[in-house]
Amino acid sequence: MGQSYQELIAWQKAMVLVTDIYRATRTLPKEETYGLTSQIRRAAVSVPSNIAEGQARQSQKEFRQFLSHARGSLVEVETQFLIARNLGFLNELASKALLDSVAGLGRILNGLIASIRLRTEN
Repeated sequence: MGQSYQELIAWQKAMVLVTDIYRATRTLPKEETYGLTSQIRRAAVSVPSNIAEGQARQSQKEFRQFLSHARGSLVEVETQFLIARNLGFLNELASKALLDSVAGLGRILNGLIASIRLRTEN
């Protein structure tokens, strides 16, 4: 845990995803400002926030727990984007690129969680 959270690839990719999500959700209907737009953005912000908070904790077990929270928030983002796409709020190309980013970040988080699990169980 010697490195800064800012050096973690998972955190860096999560920050890019948040930026992309903010840009993509600008196109959602105004009546969704306090609904789907707000919900997607909050879940997206939660991903790098949980990664950072977990890395700052004193134990690997706590870090793993916060990474699991980040993974949960990432699945929320994915679900909400699928809802927005199904409602016709996002075009297929934009939603595919974002969903691909979500999937890639999910794989990174899963790998990081597995790596920490192996270190703490041995």
